[in-house]
Amino acid sequence: MDPEPTSARWNGMVTKGALYLGIDGGGSRCRARIEDEYGAALGEGSSGPATTRLGIDQAWRSILQACAAAAEQAGIAREDFARIHAGIGLAGLGRRGAQAALEQIAHPFASVRFISDGLAACLGAHGGADGAIVVAGTGSIGVDEGSGADIGLQAIRLALCAADERGETSPLLEEVLGAFDHDPLQAVAWSERATATDYAGFAPMVLRHATAGDPIGRRIVERAADAIGDLLDVFLRHGIDRLSLVGGLSGPIAAWLTPDLRGRITPPDGDAVAGALLVARRRVTVAEATAERQHVAKVPTQ
Repeated sequence: MDPEPTSARWNGMVTKGALYLGIDGGGSRCRARIEDEYGAALGEGSSGPATTRLGIDQAWRSILQACAAAAEQAGIAREDFARIHAGIGLAGLGRRGAQAALEQIAHPFASVRFISDGLAACLGAHGGADGAIVVAGTGSIGVDEGSGADIGLQAIRLALCAADERGETSPLLEEVLGAFDHDPLQAVAWSERATATDYAGFAPMVLRHATAGDPIGRRIVERAADAIGDLLDVFLRHGIDRLSLVGGLSGPIAAWLTPDLRGRITPPDGDAVAGALLVARRRVTVAEATAERQHVAKVPTQ
């Protein structure tokens, strides 16, 4: 049983007994924020990807690095970590054995609670209230239609087809090939070791060209927007009216949704870190958060 947090002011800024850490560990990066018992942000930090797809040890290292960066900004020493209650939203938590493995790791905190990154985003978006989200983020290669990884994958695939004269070309595809010195073999070699994050790195390029009118870029982005729209429609059919679109691609992709769907989207109250902090503060229990799983959709998304 985790000890109940106590609270007392310390130096008029950092609480002596009750500090709270929220973690948003995603496929592209890991973000951390530390707050006092009054909800004041004391420090923020970030690190590299924190997803169980890269291994439990790598995910945990990224979590600790982001936490250390936030603590340094807040002026919190390592020995003060024992007063921190952590809520950790993590990509890939649902993978077999991932949560059990994470819970076996010795940690420096007063308590730790794990939830998926999607659940953290949903809690943050609606302040712990009922609602649903669609996460337009990094995604998984070949799995999450409409994600950043899928957008990048489609651009690479079509660029290779154009290079082999099996398809039309465009300024977008020329720039994609230019990233590999216009050498298709180099692109193929890259793809054999590329991660979802690597593919998602091409998504901003695709969106930029689509906005400029590139026909192939437009088709790729329209396909992604259709996938996101389908998920939003599912929630609407189930009578869920409070919907938010979150994730790194949410802003650019929203512009490609139908006017009706854009009008149904509610701006999120907070981010996934805010959702993780709700769990750290026990304002939402892990059991309650898990019960909301049906209200979280990744594209098709921690």
